[in-house]
Amino acid sequence: MVAKNRGGKRAGKTRAGSHPSGRSLRVRVKSARGRKASSTRWLDRQLNDPYVREAKKLGYRSRSAFKLLQLDDKFRLFRPGQKVVDLGAAPGGWTQVVKQRAQMDAGRGRVVAVDIEPIEAVDGVVILCLDICDPLAPSLIFQALGGPADVIISDMAAPLTGHKSTDHIRTGALCEEAHALACELLGPGGALVMKAFDGGTHSDLMAAVKKNFDLVKTVKPEASRPESPETYIVATGFRSGC
Repeated sequence: MVAKNRGGKRAGKTRAGSHPSGRSLRVRVKSARGRKASSTRWLDRQLNDPYVREAKKLGYRSRSAFKLLQLDDKFRLFRPGQKVVDLGAAPGGWTQVVKQRAQMDAGRGRVVAVDIEPIEAVDGVVILCLDICDPLAPSLIFQALGGPADVIISDMAAPLTGHKSTDHIRTGALCEEAHALACELLGPGGALVMKAFDGGTHSDLMAAVKKNFDLVKTVKPEASRPESPETYIVATGFRSGC
């Protein structure tokens, strides 16, 4: 059964595995000699994060897998037989989700995972250790895919400096690279998903993406931590090159 939202549009049904299951007792983390207070807070957050626990339980390599699961629940991005590119794929949590949701069988579909850092192998997935800013990147990815992409996803973010404006600009630049790559690799009707940081240039990025896609939304999955500035741009219905 599919639910309807207030606007009368059919809303995607949440599928199993998109949210933590069951209840867990809170782990109390005690301060330790030699450990910084910030390290204690980080450890407390990790040990008591239900998505971290569920990721370990289900065998996902990162808690961020749940962000993509929830985005797919909402937008129905993946279906059997697709060609999908995962940018900034390390450590491989999103790649695992794509393989699961796109139901990769022998001879059906292909997933290419791309990162500048090495990625542990995922069965049936083509892995490219590649900088997407390399002029050869589009042709190398296209060749690995064996044709135009149906979906391009990007969880790329520049290393955080702690300076909000700097982090926003650096991650925005990666979004621009992902968008440019999508314009070269996506087939008609394709979709693009990419992590972005909310901030001053976000509206400019959205305007650029809207020129090439029928529907563009900014969303924050439940699995994104409330304090994080990250959002995700979901663009569907690719029309033409940039």
